[in-house]
Amino acid sequence: MPYPKKLLNDFETMALDLHPHWWYFAEAAFALAASIILGIVVLALDGASWIRWVVLALIVISAGWLLAKYVRWRTTNFVITSDRVIFRHGVIAKSGIEIPLERVNSVHFNQSIFERMVGAGDLLIESGAEEGQQRFSDIKNPDRVQNLIHSQMEVNQTNMYGGRGGSAPTDIATQLEKLEGLRDRGALSGEDFEAQKRRLLDG
Repeated sequence: MPYPKKLLNDFETMALDLHPHWWYFAEAAFALAASIILGIVVLALDGASWIRWVVLALIVISAGWLLAKYVRWRTTNFVITSDRVIFRHGVIAKSGIEIPLERVNSVHFNQSIFERMVGAGDLLIESGAEEGQQRFSDIKNPDRVQNLIHSQMEVNQTNMYGGRGGSAPTDIATQLEKLEGLRDRGALSGEDFEAQKRRLLDG
């Protein structure tokens, strides 16, 4: 399910809303597939009755694990807005982390060779908040997400300087070029690009 827009602040726009990458399901899906294959082998070899019950239990447990992972996946959101980075998860009892963009010090991403092949990875955000450092796993295209956070940070900084009557460290034309680059690479949708463009031009 998408992140509720009613939870956004006034004049805050959403730039990205992600669920975990499909690789998040890998362990549970592998366990279910392995237990099903084992069940087929046991049936083919006409195994003992108790072995069949054990295999059936493994299949049920694996299926339950996969279902639980799906429910958690549906209720987990990694969100980037014009003001903050949000991580929210939970079905009934919800918890989350919010990092204001002006508190973000650096953004790094890590990908193994296989993760690069499937387009997944981890994102590490260092901030001036109490937590200091936050790692987010199973992020889709973490390099693009990193670029988007940097872009949103610059736009946010531009707006902050503009609101104080000062001069921004980077001009609007540069910000627009970066937003266009993100849109062209697919990291920003057309609708989000227009929203960020209006926000930037309105100052």
